[in-house]
Amino acid sequence: MAAHKPVEWVQAVINRFDEQLPVKTGHQNNHTKVSTEHNKEYLINISKYKFSLVISGLTNILKNVNNMVRGAFNLTLLAVYLTLQSKDCLRLDETMLVKQLLPEICHFIHTYREGHQHAAELRAAASGVLFSLSCNNFNAVFSRISTRLQELTVCSEDTVDVHDIELMQYINVDCFKLKRLLQETVFKFKALKKPAQLAVINSLEKAFWNWVENYPDEFTTLYQRPQTDMADAAERLFDLVDSFAESAKRKAAVWPLQIILLILCPEITHIISREVVEESKANKKLFLESLRKALAGQGGSKQLTESAAIACVKLCKASTYINLEDHSGIFLLVQSFVVDLKALLFSPTKPFSRGAGSQNADVDLMIDCFVSCFRINPHNNHHFKVCLASSSPSTFHFVLVNSLHRIITNSDLDWWSKIDAVYCYSGELRLMFSDTLSRVMHGLHTHAPQRMTPSLSFKEKMTTSLKFKERATDVDTRSYKCLLLVLVKLIHNPGKQAQETQSSTAELIAGLVQLVPLANTAQLSQEAMEALLVLHLPETIELWNPEAPIETFWDIRYKDMV
Repeated sequence: MAAHKPVEWVQAVINRFDEQLPVKTGHQNNHTKVSTEHNKEYLINISKYKFSLVISGLTNILKNVNNMVRGAFNLTLLAVYLTLQSKDCLRLDETMLVKQLLPEICHFIHTYREGHQHAAELRAAASGVLFSLSCNNFNAVFSRISTRLQELTVCSEDTVDVHDIELMQYINVDCFKLKRLLQETVFKFKALKKPAQLAVINSLEKAFWNWVENYPDEFTTLYQRPQTDMADAAERLFDLVDSFAESAKRKAAVWPLQIILLILCPEITHIISREVVEESKANKKLFLESLRKALAGQGGSKQLTESAAIACVKLCKASTYINLEDHSGIFLLVQSFVVDLKALLFSPTKPFSRGAGSQNADVDLMIDCFVSCFRINPHNNHHFKVCLASSSPSTFHFVLVNSLHRIITNSDLDWWSKIDAVYCYSGELRLMFSDTLSRVMHGLHTHAPQRMTPSLSFKEKMTTSLKFKERATDVDTRSYKCLLLVLVKLIHNPGKQAQETQSSTAELIAGLVQLVPLANTAQLSQEAMEALLVLHLPETIELWNPEAPIETFWDIRYKDMV
């Protein structure tokens, strides 16, 4: 049947997969879960040979989606299929993509915004498909973006649909593709209405980070062998955006993109460090001076100070992808901002905040700053001590824990500093864990209601975020797992005495064991078990007490059992 009727065969598998989705069958038992997974595997294997048929069939399903969970499930699967398409495979017919799949994916990205139960899940799945789709079919997506930009250059309406412009923030962007986006924007930016201009500004910034994070070697190479055409497009767009920013509100909106456009011009960042610059570069030098004033609170506007902080964090983050030996100019620029930046973001007496509803974004900004500063100079750690202090706001503790976790788990570049530099603080982190554990256990035993107030300690806020995940002020319940994993990495400081190491290990294991049987906090229990698994890896057991690992193992295990 498969050989003679491939269309019918593929459609039969797709139909079977569709019928077994949880939204149709209700609660899945182990048997139905296994069956669904088998159907996924069948479709993945089929897609290697009949990719167009599989994509076409799933696209038809998407057209009839009425339930967002079902849509997210299919979209996630689509991302798997699209990822399978390597550059060596025949390209899928772009006419089919434009007419069938791409509009459906864009519909899911554009339609479901905040407020829907599964909006975040659906948008994440849809954007993942678009990212995969654009890897080998960039022209189809770029054409949609370019066409919409052209339409908006002749649009006289003040309210415009910018959804297709926003697609550029979700696509796979390498150096060549980013250059095309910049050049296309340069040609059309001036003729756009303000809403479209702001959409372009926001989306291009995200496209830049997609490039840097997915192709870090390309960005590093840019500072070894500057590209004239990239720098030319970036400088021209900088000038256009600079002319657009005629008010404080507009300046605040464009500064984060402007610093990125400067970063794309290695020669200019070197030139504007001089006392006197040529007229064509004067606006770039003036821009940096405005950033410095705003960062120091002299910009005359809280909005400008906040935007300056965002721009400077992006400068610091981008600089970590450049080898210090390749370009000293950008690091001199970073050093001219970093003292005021850390003073603004890490002030215990006046925590940085952009207002109600911005807590998650503020924490993300602080984490980016913390990690970037560590990678630039791990020994300049005043902000580390501030975040570690028990008297600091609970947000600072969250920033510390998540920053350390990122430093440990994300060390892609050879010159990024390793976690060894903070081993000396493992004692303080163990105390933080003990206090957190005590609070969690006390809260579970008393069932006392908890409120999120500015005075809450790290321990109380962590407990609250674990028990009330849906609250808007929740940072990320996985932060507790981050804390546990970071402590596992940091607790084994080679410089400690053997007995102290053994005592620390025993304390940590005992605490984790207390969390495992907690039936009413399944997530916390699962995370504790995963942390215990890490601790019981053979190579980790040897670190429980390097001088007597076997004796220590049996001693600790015996105490756990009794």
